[in-house]
Amino acid sequence: MKSKIHERKNSIKAFASKNIIISLVMGTTLAACNNSNNTVAQKDSIITNPEISKQVKKDTTGTAAPVMVPATEIIAGYLQLKNALAKDNGKDAATAGDGLVATLAKVDIKNLPEQQMKGYMDVADDIKEHTEHIAANPGKIEHQREHFIMLSKDMSDFIKTFGNGGQILYKDFCPMANDGKGAVWISEVKEIKNPYLGSKMPGCGSVKETIK
Repeated sequence: MKSKIHERKNSIKAFASKNIIISLVMGTTLAACNNSNNTVAQKDSIITNPEISKQVKKDTTGTAAPVMVPATEIIAGYLQLKNALAKDNGKDAATAGDGLVATLAKVDIKNLPEQQMKGYMDVADDIKEHTEHIAANPGKIEHQREHFIMLSKDMSDFIKTFGNGGQILYKDFCPMANDGKGAVWISEVKEIKNPYLGSKMPGCGSVKETIK
């Protein structure tokens, strides 16, 4: 009799232990599922929430310092000036020069990141100086063109540092300009329109580089 009671107690203990193990396994499984669902939900929120997505992108890939120099406006001012010289229009070249000087004046160098500040300072004073000379001499187109030679060199360096403003540009070369020494200029069109010789030889020159 005692033997049967003992066997029954052992059977009850075994059954209880088995239930405990099953409960633990189920609890662990449910917890794992919940964690998995939470992870999926978290990933979904990153994908669907634009602000979080931006933050994740910033944290994982890094973000370049914002370009605070108005490259597009500066290039546009230069191109306007170039086109005026190509049409032998010293007055319009002077007006474009005034506009470019005004654009340069908007740049607050104190707020530029260090690398941009250095790149800008390397060319800004020269760009300003040559542009001011062009603006001040509407009736002296040959004098304007002399300064445009140096301005174009500085603009080429400027574009290397600050980019092309999102447009395809062409670096052209005229072998006859600058007293036969040759000179470059930047253009927004592939067709040669020479700003140094104007209507005398508008097609003189060649494309040396495409800036994309």
